[in-house]
Amino acid sequence: MILEMKVPSPGESITEVEIAEWLVEDGDYVEKDQAIAEVDSDKATLELPAEESGVITLKAEVGDAVEVGAVVCLIDTSATKDSNSSDNKSAKESPAEIKVPVQPSSLSVKSKSADDSAQAENKISHEEQIDSSSIKVIAEDIVIKNEEAITTIPSMGEKSGSPDRTLSRKKLSLLRRKVADRLVAAKNETAMLTTFNEVDMTPIFEIRKQFKAVFSEKHGVNLGFMSFFTLAVVRALKLFPAVNSMIDGKEMISYDFCDISIAVSGPKGLMVPVIRNAEKLTFRGVELEVKRLAVRARDGLITVDEMTGGTFTISNGGVFGSMLSTPIINPPQSGILGMHNIIERPVAVDGRVEIRPMMYVALSYDHRIIDGKESVGFLVAVKEALENPKEILMNNLVEKALGL
Repeated sequence: MILEMKVPSPGESITEVEIAEWLVEDGDYVEKDQAIAEVDSDKATLELPAEESGVITLKAEVGDAVEVGAVVCLIDTSATKDSNSSDNKSAKESPAEIKVPVQPSSLSVKSKSADDSAQAENKISHEEQIDSSSIKVIAEDIVIKNEEAITTIPSMGEKSGSPDRTLSRKKLSLLRRKVADRLVAAKNETAMLTTFNEVDMTPIFEIRKQFKAVFSEKHGVNLGFMSFFTLAVVRALKLFPAVNSMIDGKEMISYDFCDISIAVSGPKGLMVPVIRNAEKLTFRGVELEVKRLAVRARDGLITVDEMTGGTFTISNGGVFGSMLSTPIINPPQSGILGMHNIIERPVAVDGRVEIRPMMYVALSYDHRIIDGKESVGFLVAVKEALENPKEILMNNLVEKALGL
């Protein structure tokens, strides 16, 4: 029986996907639920599992854009694993192909006709004393370098002329192209401005130094900075609800819940999973959810549902060493908070100069619905909560707030 495997729907708004990688080869025997391919949608990279066991026949190439519901492969469920192994063994016992790499500098290509291939085989077999019947010139082994790339003159110095100067061209994944489109749209379709402030991280450092070990031992997760920032943002969103809003045509939609998107780096690029109902979470709850989403993004297991519906975004460029940046809004959201690295700097404290761990924070916002007063007030509220977490975020009950 031949089973047609079709592309399942990753989400309501997704109509096509792109074959990112085949995890099996044509003619392989696959087991039921075995991952056979990775497909890129405009929101995530998903694995395609085999629906039944059998021998697979691929019907799409890597890089092909296929519609949801289209057939991408066939599975012969009547075939057995033993018979397929025998076929593979026979194929391996057949005369081996000898791949002969050809240097581009000694090759002049005028056409791709069969005569040219025959001449190449005869020339190679004569020089290497190899029987021509056992030679097959593989097209992929003949690399014709772009003449323009070789003859390009660098901006400084003279023409290199080195045969090692090559270029590569790779098609962007569907996810990467979608991210690019959204970033450009955010710049072109919103009135985006950025306001900055700085935060003295000393109080948070002191709390983490005192309770980090016991917190990790009891809850199985580290007490990081993200829980402090998330809860500080939740408080500020309640004080300035316009920042927790978005434009829909001629209307403004405001939310009484806080779904916080967190930007994380995955193998397929930047992903933005969502912490749902962050206003109901404790320090422990936020840290556990951040860890869960980060691991799923890193392993390529994140789903479309886990990356849609956020109302505000937090991006931490500090983990990569960024000191200051202007983060770009994640449409249709209206605001994004940028965290940065922590640097010890001299600051004035009560008329004295002290060395404190300082972080610059940035709020990019859509000026169409968020006024300057609200944006600055929001960022100041975040700063106040981070610089006085015991009183504002923990109600002076540190151990209770940390679940200890």
